[in-house]
Amino acid sequence: MIIRKLLTAGVGGGLLAVLACGLLPASAVADDPSAPPADAAKATPKVELVLDVSGSMRAKDIDGQTRMSAAKQAFDDVLDSVPENVELGIRTLGADYPGNDRKTGCKDTRQLYPVGPLDRDEAKTAVATLAPTGWTPIGPALLKAADDLKGGDGTRRLVLITDGEDTCAPLNPCDVARDIAAKGIHLVIDTLGLVADSSTRNQLSCIAEATGGTYTAVQHRQQLTSKVKQLVGRSTDAVVAPVATQGAATCTDAPQLKTGVYTDRELFSENRWYRVDVPSGQELRASVSVSADRAVNANYGVLLRGVTTHGREIVRDDEGGTGRTDVVSAGIRYPKPHKDSDTPPETVCLQVGNSFSAGPSVKTTPGLPVELSIDLVDSPDQPSDVAFFGLGSGWWLLGTLAVSGAVLGLLAGWISRWRLSAGRTVR
Repeated sequence: MIIRKLLTAGVGGGLLAVLACGLLPASAVADDPSAPPADAAKATPKVELVLDVSGSMRAKDIDGQTRMSAAKQAFDDVLDSVPENVELGIRTLGADYPGNDRKTGCKDTRQLYPVGPLDRDEAKTAVATLAPTGWTPIGPALLKAADDLKGGDGTRRLVLITDGEDTCAPLNPCDVARDIAAKGIHLVIDTLGLVADSSTRNQLSCIAEATGGTYTAVQHRQQLTSKVKQLVGRSTDAVVAPVATQGAATCTDAPQLKTGVYTDRELFSENRWYRVDVPSGQELRASVSVSADRAVNANYGVLLRGVTTHGREIVRDDEGGTGRTDVVSAGIRYPKPHKDSDTPPETVCLQVGNSFSAGPSVKTTPGLPVELSIDLVDSPDQPSDVAFFGLGSGWWLLGTLAVSGAVLGLLAGWISRWRLSAGRTVR
């Protein structure tokens, strides 16, 4: 009896494993035909790391060491891993003036290491000399950094690392970031907040959002190292300018999207719809990220779902978070078979939903930042993706499991009756 149960469970588990594997996206192992051409990588990317060296960096609350020590150690690791084709520079803010004169303190930003081919030892030596000193002139530092990154046709990325808000109002860093974005120089600003409070988080989120960058809250040194490495690595990616759009409450009224990157805002626990036409022989690849740019409750999630215009689910993905990350992403793939050229494209309705919630004191408007990426590539000749056969739909999967369970149950029952009959015959 025990052996029979184990066999039944093993067969059933094997079937579930096969189905689960079919539902997993193949993008992790497949070549990406949407990768930028080799010519796009010839232009030299430029990155500048902007480090806060103000007096508050003396606080000893990152893994038992000061924020400044953690930043220095992270910089040493990052400088060792900078790609050879990336020109990198370092700028500081608040590193030189220890006094109380606001006018002087708000000019305290200098280029510690010029943007250009990287001498790792020289850059490390420059960073080692830093000590927490003065003010936090984020706005002036952003303006100077934008000048540092001028010239060339490659991507430009600025990574701001700070533990506090700008102390040099009325020059608002958010307005500075918006002005930089308006210049059309495709400079992306990513921000990292070291043990940041809510007001710092809001300001850094605003700066990043204005230029299509990201904001990340950092509480550990290794987290800082990994994130800066990731952002420097992104500088080698091709430049994609996001397009603002506005999702609708229904698929019927949804905007028509083509290949590209789109930005939107979505209220807490809201669903928005978008439409994409998928020609035969093409594969739709869609991904969405929803950012928590303000304090939110733990345990939240993001849903990305593809359905037909008649409401039948084709494929879906949902991902959850527990408060340890500021961005939650989901992605789907939907390949269409190769048919006659006269076959009209299929309209796929994309639903983007979230389950974020927040306390009563948190503003719910404007909505949370949403970034939606759409790509159409050649569909594989013989796609192994279960979604190709329609099994991405919930009713297909349930039906398959129900039939398989019934067959296995009948087989197990028949074996039991046969063994019982055989035992009586022996007696």
